[in-house]
Amino acid sequence: MKIAITGMGIISAIGNTVAENFAALKSGKAGISNLENISNSVHKGVLKVGEIKLSDSALAAMLKLPETHNFSRTSLLGAYAAKKAVENANISDINAYATGLVSATSVGGMDKTEQYFYQYFEDPSVRKFITSHDAGDVSHKIADALGLKGMVTTISTACSSAANAIMMGARLIASGQLDRVIVGGTDALSKFTINGFNTLMILSDTYNTPFDENRKGLNLGEAAAYLVLESDKVIKETNKEVLAYLSGYGNANDAYHQTASSANGEGAFLAMKKALQMANISSFTIDYINVHGTATPNNDLSEGHALQRVFGTAVPHFSSTKPYTGHTLAAAAAIEAVYSILALQHNLVFPNLNFKNKMEELYIQPTTVLLEKELNTVLSNSFGFGGNCSALIFSKP
Repeated sequence: MKIAITGMGIISAIGNTVAENFAALKSGKAGISNLENISNSVHKGVLKVGEIKLSDSALAAMLKLPETHNFSRTSLLGAYAAKKAVENANISDINAYATGLVSATSVGGMDKTEQYFYQYFEDPSVRKFITSHDAGDVSHKIADALGLKGMVTTISTACSSAANAIMMGARLIASGQLDRVIVGGTDALSKFTINGFNTLMILSDTYNTPFDENRKGLNLGEAAAYLVLESDKVIKETNKEVLAYLSGYGNANDAYHQTASSANGEGAFLAMKKALQMANISSFTIDYINVHGTATPNNDLSEGHALQRVFGTAVPHFSSTKPYTGHTLAAAAAIEAVYSILALQHNLVFPNLNFKNKMEELYIQPTTVLLEKELNTVLSNSFGFGGNCSALIFSKP
């Protein structure tokens, strides 16, 4: 069962709107820069990040929040992107149909927790941020910003989180439980995640280079993106324009390691095969793959082997868009879902920036120039810690 996508909203290091993100993708304008918003990080001026150059106060003003609000940065970004998605879907009454929200995050309110960690006992005015720490609070903040009264739930499966949120939303519609679901993910940069990934020794001190033989690691980013999924019933009754369809999806776990993917990409291989089976199409039908492509030694090798296992010697054009935005963790799959839909709408394969040298272990290499090509079906991969691998297939209306 294909699920209609009728709206999308995004904010990332390359733009505050879908149009701005598309313009940057088309022109090759990356958003990787030095860290500015976290002033007291020891990595400021050392590590590159995909940072949104808006302060929390600026984001709060855009949402017209009172000064007494307790939104974390993750919530601010998520509420903004979700509202844009609902606006894009021309929804005037969010509760006119049975509507839910499935939101993904891994950072939650960590930015406020770490900011006020030493002040909670002494300063009562910052205690309101204690309750904004957990991931579920982010989802409820977004729902409140939308005026949503229906089902609200949260998914946190590391870097595949938003893909799994999209999958769950699709299942809720396919099973008849909901008519409309807002799905996606949001994550802000925080010292906790920067320090954590740096400890894993998978951060690069320069611009990330996915699928390059000399790749050094990823650049962390922050972003939020949401899609509006709607049932056939809603589409017929509202005569709604369909942007694209979610025509297949798959999730698998290779259970290999807490933070590393298996050498042969078993989880990625299984997820892609499941997505193809659900869409009832062959691998030859895929026109473009937005790969996970984090630029870490482990991920790109594992994903590369999985691609070669699924597609053989006929791997379609593929690229990673993380050199534009950085790796946005739980938001990544939603960001790249928007990019996949933009690729379909404009028949464009976006370039894999910064690539120079083919990996010795693989016979494939990414597309490095903006390529005009008739696209009907796009595959998007997202893989998380713990081996949680997800693949989504988008198709033209």
